[in-house]
Amino acid sequence: MDELADVLDRGIREVPDWPSPGVLFRDMSPLLAEPGALATVVTSLAEATASWGPLDRVAGIEARGFVLGAPLAVARGAGFVPVRKAGKLPGDVHTEAYDLEYGTATLELQADAVAHGQRVLVVDDVLATGGTAAATVSLLRATGALVVGVAVLLELVDLSGRRRLGDTPVVALRSL
Repeated sequence: MDELADVLDRGIREVPDWPSPGVLFRDMSPLLAEPGALATVVTSLAEATASWGPLDRVAGIEARGFVLGAPLAVARGAGFVPVRKAGKLPGDVHTEAYDLEYGTATLELQADAVAHGQRVLVVDDVLATGGTAAATVSLLRATGALVVGVAVLLELVDLSGRRRLGDTPVVALRSL
């Protein structure tokens, strides 16, 4: 078994019925606690996205996208910008509302975080239904950014999240 597969096997824990009944949550906390595992994942994400060319920014989606996105930005020689839930960022912000299975949510990005024409990679831990990733891509494009792709640790293929991203390239280190 290769190193990445071994790291993912040991580092992703399944938590049934969390945060609500019927949901099987994929928890990457064990991966973060294992020395060297985060480095293996970040290196793998950097290699998997290298063909997308140089980056100006990596946008991490709150909150686990911060944990993966910040070191990935360092590895790719880019700046890091957080995409946060509404009301968490100071100053002027761009906002994007989107539908969830049971309601709506809003994401925000500081207005000066990404300049028109900058090349941005979106990072999160899991691509499930794709709503949050699609809202993030839309938010960034509204600023004039060029979204080069979306990178995730895990993709839950049966939930068809990739379809909501249209022609945006997606890379997942593991598909389930």
